[in-house]
Amino acid sequence: MWSHVFDHGIEIDDSRIEASSETIRDQLREYEDGARETFVLEIAYPDDFTGAVMRPIAAIPFGETRTYGDLAADLETAPIAVGQACGRNPVPVVVPCHRVVGHDSLGGYAGGLALKRRLLEHEGGSIPGLEHQ
Repeated sequence: MWSHVFDHGIEIDDSRIEASSETIRDQLREYEDGARETFVLEIAYPDDFTGAVMRPIAAIPFGETRTYGDLAADLETAPIAVGQACGRNPVPVVVPCHRVVGHDSLGGYAGGLALKRRLLEHEGGSIPGLEHQ
């Protein structure tokens, strides 16, 4: 399903969420309006490396960030592998891969860096290297 967050289109694989598209959109709207910090949705994580990366990403609290290196160390893998898994996240924003950043940069984001920056600003999360972005 396509939805919009902060005037940016995002694609969310709603087959991975046990809720109606309307419920997902309602929670995205509440998040955007500042009325929701966490999503109350049941996620069917992929049974592969991407799913293994998504689980700790889902645990990153609103307003906080982790680096690709932090997650890689916890998962005993390489930061680039974590970044690639973030790029395959089928439910962005709901599983907040925007909260995963580089040590001194935003890193990447499938929805574009402008949206990643906007999401982090909305949450008050740290934005590494902002002066260089």
